[in-house]
Amino acid sequence: MGYTSKRGRRPNEYASKSGHTHIINDESLQEFLSQCNLPKSADEVTISDCLNFSYEPVVKNPIRNIIAIDGGYSEVSVQTGFPSSTVCFCQIGALIFSIDDLDGLAKQPFIDPDDMAKLKQIQRLKLTLPVRNIQFKNESTLINSVRRTIHNFFCQKVDNEELVATLRWFIFQEYDVTLSTWNLASCPVCESTGIPLNLGEMTKDYTFSCNHCSAEIFLTDIFRLHEAIDEELGAGGILGYLITTLEQIILVHLIRLILKMKPALLKEILFVKDGPLAFFGQTANMHRPMRSLVNFLFEHHNLYLTGLEKSGAFVEHADEISEKLTNGTVLILNNDYIYKYILPGKADPTRPYGSTTYYSNKLIFKTLAGGMYIVSLPTSRNMTNPKEADFQNLGAILTNVEKLKCDMYDNSLIPVALANKLVSLADHPSSRILQKFAKGAIHS
Repeated sequence: MGYTSKRGRRPNEYASKSGHTHIINDESLQEFLSQCNLPKSADEVTISDCLNFSYEPVVKNPIRNIIAIDGGYSEVSVQTGFPSSTVCFCQIGALIFSIDDLDGLAKQPFIDPDDMAKLKQIQRLKLTLPVRNIQFKNESTLINSVRRTIHNFFCQKVDNEELVATLRWFIFQEYDVTLSTWNLASCPVCESTGIPLNLGEMTKDYTFSCNHCSAEIFLTDIFRLHEAIDEELGAGGILGYLITTLEQIILVHLIRLILKMKPALLKEILFVKDGPLAFFGQTANMHRPMRSLVNFLFEHHNLYLTGLEKSGAFVEHADEISEKLTNGTVLILNNDYIYKYILPGKADPTRPYGSTTYYSNKLIFKTLAGGMYIVSLPTSRNMTNPKEADFQNLGAILTNVEKLKCDMYDNSLIPVALANKLVSLADHPSSRILQKFAKGAIHS
C-alpha cells in the first residue's frame, strides 16, 4: 500500500512485483496445500447421504402478505487530511406487499409502473456509526462512542414503539414467562466478566450499573460488540455482525407489533430474511433468545419465516450439484453431509453445524422450474440429522419461495431483490455522495 506525505517529499512505497515468486516456489507452502481438503465436486457427491424427497406445492396458500428484511452499509472517510477517520452509514429496510398484488402482475402482459410500486412499500431505518478516529459528543473513547450511538438508535420509535422496548421484551422473554436476569459476558468499561443485568434494576432509559465498577451499561451492550472494537484499529470488524443483528431485531419488532395488534395475522404473513437465520461473531449468543421466541410462536400462534442465501459455500455447492437433482427436489442437509461435501472438516455428532449461531437448519430446494435455493427454516432445536417433520410449515414456505422467483439475480426472489435494491449502498455513487455529505455535516 502506497503513502505520500502532504509535502510530497517522499515517493510512494510500492510492494515488490516479484515477491510472490518466493512464496510460489516455497516447498513448505506446496507441502501444506497438498495436505488440505477442499469442497467436493459434483461427481464426488452422493445425494443419498442425506434425506431428499419430492416437493408438492400446497393446494391452498395460507400466505397473504410477504415481509422481506434486508440491510446494507458503507464506510466512508470524513476528513481529507485524515483518511483514517471514518464513519459507517447503515440502512435497514422492511418491505411488505401482498400475494394478490404479485399474482396480479404475473397475469399482465405488461407491468404498469404503478402496479410495480405496490411491491415497494418499504420502511427504512438509518444509522450512522463512528468507525475509526472519531469521538461522539462527550464520550471518552471510540468504544463508548459506538456503544452510545447504537443505544441511541435503539431508543428511536418505529411504528410508535421503541426498538429498545422490543429488545427488552425479546431478551427477558416478556411474551411468555418473564426472565429476571440476563448475564452479560463482560463489562464494556472494567471488563469484569459475568455481569448480571437484573430486569428490576433497569432504569427508564434502559441502562444498568456494573456490579464491579458501577459504570453505566446499556441494554444494547448484550450484543457484546464492544468486545470486538479496538481503539486504534477501529470498529470495522463489527459492521457485518451489527447489520445482521439489526435485520433480525427489526424482524422481532414486527412480530411484537403484530402480536399486540392482531396475532392472527401471523398465520398469513411470510417473513423473508436475506441470509441464513443465525447470529454471528460477538452477537452469536442472540440465537438462544431467538430460538425461544420461535418455539413460543410455534406453540401458541404460528410463524412463517425463512432465510435465503445468495452467496457462500452452500450456494456454490447447490450450483455444483444442480444437475444431480431433479426439479422439485428438497435436500435436507445433515451434519455428516455438510462436513463431508460442503465445509471440509470432521462432523461432531455432539455439536451440530451452527449449534452456537443458528436457530434454524438448512436445506437445498430445486423448484419445479429448476431454480436452486439455499433455504434455512427455524427449528425447535439445532439437529445433526433433521427430518421433514422437523420443519413446521415447510410446504407452504417452499410454495411461496417458488412463487416469488425473480430474474434480477441468479436464483433470487422478488422481495429480497427489491429490498436489496432499496436499502443497499453501492460503492459508486452512494459512497461518494455519503462521503461529501459526512464531510459537510461534520464541519458545519
